[in-house]
Amino acid sequence: MEKNNQPQNKPFKQRKSFATRKQEVAGIKSKFPNKIPVIIERYEREKFLPPLDKTKFLVPHELTMTQFVTIIRNRMALLPTQAFYLLINNKGLGSMSLTMAQVYKEQQDEDGFLYMTYASQEMFGH
Repeated sequence: MEKNNQPQNKPFKQRKSFATRKQEVAGIKSKFPNKIPVIIERYEREKFLPPLDKTKFLVPHELTMTQFVTIIRNRMALLPTQAFYLLINNKGLGSMSLTMAQVYKEQQDEDGFLYMTYASQEMFGH
């Protein structure tokens, strides 16, 4: 099978330059100082979960990870039996009790976005 290398299938970081992303975050933060800019993308080898209708989210600081995961699950219209993992920076799962502000403070990218990847299976070591 050949890989599909169309621009819209590239990860967000590969579609825009670092300077552009940094500038975008600055604009978002000046307009929405109480929101966190989050990029959520589907794991590249994900086969079961549907793609989200958008990748950029503005999330309130006080929202917990649990609440955020619920919002994302609802956007995808997942069944309660469908597994769903949200990885932060492709490294691991965040603590569900943390607020988005806490996660952002610890895990934000140098461009200012918080990057997350979703998948139906744990992807550690892959």
